[in-house]
Amino acid sequence: MRLELLLPALAALLATVLPPRAAPPAPLPSATVWPVGTRPPVVRAWAPPATPYGAGHRGVDLTAPPGGPVRAVAAGRIAFAGRVAGRGVVSVELDGTGDPPLRTTYEPVRGAASLKKGARVAAGEVVGTLEFPTGHCPGSCLHWGLRRAGTYLDPLSLLSPRLRHRGPSRLLPVHTGVHTGGRSLSPGRPAEPWPPPPR
Repeated sequence: MRLELLLPALAALLATVLPPRAAPPAPLPSATVWPVGTRPPVVRAWAPPATPYGAGHRGVDLTAPPGGPVRAVAAGRIAFAGRVAGRGVVSVELDGTGDPPLRTTYEPVRGAASLKKGARVAAGEVVGTLEFPTGHCPGSCLHWGLRRAGTYLDPLSLLSPRLRHRGPSRLLPVHTGVHTGGRSLSPGRPAEPWPPPPR
């Protein structure tokens, strides 16, 4: 048998025997905002359970004051808004995250009942206000979760490194001890030489 006839037959045979390749998972969207504040302290980090029903922490707890706004971290649709075990819960299915889609959850949130299932939310849009402490944290906190179907993921993975590690902006003081490369720091004031002349 000629080789050019054998190769297509061999490829067809392998295609029926080998399992199909799984599609790569959809990329995580990049969150543009924190759900509360600007880089709030993490009271308790994500700690996935060893088994589906085992102990663990299926999200992160972020310190925030009661009554403060809770924002959607990425665009999507409201999948659930209501009360669960006495707490207000909002769940958002994120756009463009595959099938099944990623879902973020926020609790305890006041005003969740006013949201309608299927309503669109933009990144940074307020989905409610933080309820008073419920005993989940030592003080007031937001529990922020992320999952795909039944698999819980670290919600901090949605944040870009720049957003996770960016600190507050700092302005340097203008004074004569700063090296200016021969430029004046103040209008009308001559530049001072650097390094200063010996005395």
